[in-house]
Amino acid sequence: MRTERPRSDALIFFGATGDLAYKKIFPALQAMARHGRLDFPVVGVAKSGWSRDQLVDRARASVTEYGGLDAEAFAALAGRLRYVDGDYSDASTFEAVKAELTGTARPVHYLAIPPSMFAPVLARLAEAGLTRGARVVVEKPFGRDLQSAMELNRVLHEVLPEESIFRIDHYLGKEACRTSSTSGSPTPSSSRSGIAITLRASRSPWPRASA
Repeated sequence: MRTERPRSDALIFFGATGDLAYKKIFPALQAMARHGRLDFPVVGVAKSGWSRDQLVDRARASVTEYGGLDAEAFAALAGRLRYVDGDYSDASTFEAVKAELTGTARPVHYLAIPPSMFAPVLARLAEAGLTRGARVVVEKPFGRDLQSAMELNRVLHEVLPEESIFRIDHYLGKEACRTSSTSGSPTPSSSRSGIAITLRASRSPWPRASA
């Protein structure tokens, strides 16, 4: 019998002011709130010089354009939403994230950022102690070619076990690289990570870098 892992208890998404968050993540989070499933802190991280109020305004514009504003569900989302503004190469940014996660133990880090930033962000997360008990969701593209994909895979395995890594493609018709994935569709469902936005499953084993 399969043993269910503990549910994640926080979502941190890097790239909170970007297009992916605007078009996909905020509408999906509002949908989760509508279904009564947004019961964890949501921490947006970006380097935009914004305040939390500006991020809430961005989220409101997002859900209005993509799916429609649900006043009650959006209020629940806004109440959960936090924001850290800072450089991804600056350790203080990750200390600020850590402060926002006080009282949580199993965060999911969603890297909705350029692929060139995956490795530096993973390193900073590990340095700040934010990979303990965590899961990481890595957006496509996963490397430029086989060699760079294997290198990124090596970096991931330095800080996380394979079962805590999610490599995803949020567009329909594309197969996830491995096991459960989160789609940008604004329909919530559960996944192995515990707070995935939607589920698209694929059972393709992903080799370690040494393979």
